[in-house]
Amino acid sequence: MSAQADAASGVSSGGYSDVDCARWQPEEAKATTAARTPFERDRARVLHSSALRRLAAKTQVVGVGEDDFPRTRLTHSLECAQIGRELAGRLGADRDLVDAACLAHDLGHPPFGHNGEAALNLAAADIGGFEGNAQSLRELTRLEIKIPGAGLNLTRATLDAATKYPWSRADAPPSGKFGVYEDDVEVFRWLRTGTPDGRRCLEAQIMDWADDVAYSVHDLEDGVHAGLIDLSALDDPGRRRELVERTRAAYGPVTGAELDELRRQAWWVETAVTTPAGVAALKRMASELTARFCAAAVEATRERYGNGLLIRYTADLVVPENVRAECALLKGVTALFVMARPGVEHVQARQRDIVGELVDGLRRRAPDCLDAELQGAWSAADDDRARLRVVIDQVARFTDLRATHRHRLLST
Repeated sequence: MSAQADAASGVSSGGYSDVDCARWQPEEAKATTAARTPFERDRARVLHSSALRRLAAKTQVVGVGEDDFPRTRLTHSLECAQIGRELAGRLGADRDLVDAACLAHDLGHPPFGHNGEAALNLAAADIGGFEGNAQSLRELTRLEIKIPGAGLNLTRATLDAATKYPWSRADAPPSGKFGVYEDDVEVFRWLRTGTPDGRRCLEAQIMDWADDVAYSVHDLEDGVHAGLIDLSALDDPGRRRELVERTRAAYGPVTGAELDELRRQAWWVETAVTTPAGVAALKRMASELTARFCAAAVEATRERYGNGLLIRYTADLVVPENVRAECALLKGVTALFVMARPGVEHVQARQRDIVGELVDGLRRRAPDCLDAELQGAWSAADDDRARLRVVIDQVARFTDLRATHRHRLLST
């Protein structure tokens, strides 16, 4: 397949080249013309995808259905997109391109959050493993069908912006994160045409920072609102040491002083949310944190690169180290009070069992037990390895509720 310019729209995407706007497969023009840029079309395709809708019933941090307030993967993605869109506008990148990348960044995440990801990685150990970001690329270019053989057939620039880890498993850093499976290397090489090895475009960096800001701030807000996070408990030296140690191990270097700086702010709240005024104060804190993290990145990036148009590989997003540390500590607070709370380990172990048993059960009963659009992929697979990847695709697409339901049916 060859790259094709997105001539169907006839609308300019200022600052971006024909190569950036090319699509993996050529498309017929719509019978009804619409004056939309290629990136507006990309955003619409992701927004209307079934993969995005499924995120409404996939865990973010607090399990789906446990309460009416916490975020799901879908609400997280929408909030990430809003943050990314505003950052893009302030830096000169295309808002719709970044919006689409933010909406797409979690499409490949399986049921039960990162816990489900770990279980699928184990089940797929002999075929290259499982990684949510590589699965997102697979959704965009293969599984979510808009154009047969090309997935949503997004532009090169949007696919590049949605690629958080632009390398294969073989080239992955010690974290183990990677962005493409062996099966999808062809389209990966196409979308990375002319790009520096291992470097992310500015739009991908904006998406990644918007993701960090969204989940560090909003997961904290969810935890406080649910009564799971008691920020005043951090006055205890032992609890504070535990927080710093957990954050360093999971998210990078921090000293703890960064949290002191946040707690000194006039808008910081630590009391339980039990009144309308308390709810308003918590929302203000979330808003102030988001603004603080975004403004710091914009100011530092503009200071380094000036006030011109910043797109693709003309600049890198600059986030001050102290701000990254503040963000990391917020993630650490949620990890300490929510993900490590009593009883969670038992629930997570059961979820991993469900995922592993689903893979085994579906593998034995395929292809009839697979969704219609995956049965053809199973039948066309060349060997058992390829057929197992189709089963992994199926389980990754399940929502939390559907995974539990299908597991129950397979067990009867």
